[in-house]
Amino acid sequence: MWTEEKLNEMLTTPSPALIADMQALTGDLIVLGAGGKMGPTLCVLAKHALQAAKNPARVIAVSRFHDPLVVQLLRENEVEICSADLLTPGALDALPDAENVIFMAGKKFGTEGNEYATWAMNTWLPSRVAERYKESRIVVFSSGNLYPKVPVGSGGATEDTHTEPVGEYCMSCQGRERMFEYAARTFGTRVAIYRLNYAVDLRYGVLYDMAHNILEGNPISIETPSFNCIWQGDANEAALRLLPHASAEVFPLNVTGPETAGVVPTARKLGALLGKEPRFAGTPTETAYLSNAGRMFALFGYPRVSLEELIAWQAQWILDGGRALGKPTHFEERKGRY
Repeated sequence: MWTEEKLNEMLTTPSPALIADMQALTGDLIVLGAGGKMGPTLCVLAKHALQAAKNPARVIAVSRFHDPLVVQLLRENEVEICSADLLTPGALDALPDAENVIFMAGKKFGTEGNEYATWAMNTWLPSRVAERYKESRIVVFSSGNLYPKVPVGSGGATEDTHTEPVGEYCMSCQGRERMFEYAARTFGTRVAIYRLNYAVDLRYGVLYDMAHNILEGNPISIETPSFNCIWQGDANEAALRLLPHASAEVFPLNVTGPETAGVVPTARKLGALLGKEPRFAGTPTETAYLSNAGRMFALFGYPRVSLEELIAWQAQWILDGGRALGKPTHFEERKGRY
């Protein structure tokens, strides 16, 4: 049976490869925007890996921290907490120095009608962070949705595919990348760009969205016929293991699973496990936002958790009464309106 404790333990248990990488890491790690969907377990995973490697480096989590469960998880695992609104004047200057930075702060949902706030968080703030931590290694969280939609049978966009962001959210994410690229070219800042396509944590994600819609009797859109996803534990490991690859040349990396998952077959598998037939709406197109993570697999190996396992876990999590974060992915969105 799934429990919150079991899920968090699985998400924060480091692999031998991550422990080896953390053993070689020099300097402290600061995670900016650590209070979101991925940040808390990433911070705890990093701390567990450092402890296993007998590396005394600090892990410092920075966020506004609205969720007491997140604060409890971090404190119980010896992650240092720094409560700060990064958009507030002087907030960045007051943060501790760190040789390693993971930048996760961002705004996506609620962009429509509040575009100015999205640009401030996703482009203006990165310009300031890039200057504040110009001597550090920085892994910058970005999005696979910067790439154009590609044919579903293409294998996905690679890091060499030219970006074509659609909508203000994606354009602001492109701006984020450009600000860190500017720092790399101007100051020699070591930067890696982490382009993620849909982490799955069981409390949220594409699979949770599908399962929830099935149980509620809501139709699932098939206009976007395919998607990529990856277990959040594997996604967080990739972010931490990417730190040594940060370079003044800027190192982009697609982060997702190896499977191109069809919406219809995935929903039907979930429906069978949940005991309810899914409903569908719309007409499938021939393109989707898909990424090819071959570079990631060459560097770090294949994800430890397969799509089939994720589907089974997701259904059982819901059947066991697991909670939801209430943060839908809107993976079916095709016009960049969030």
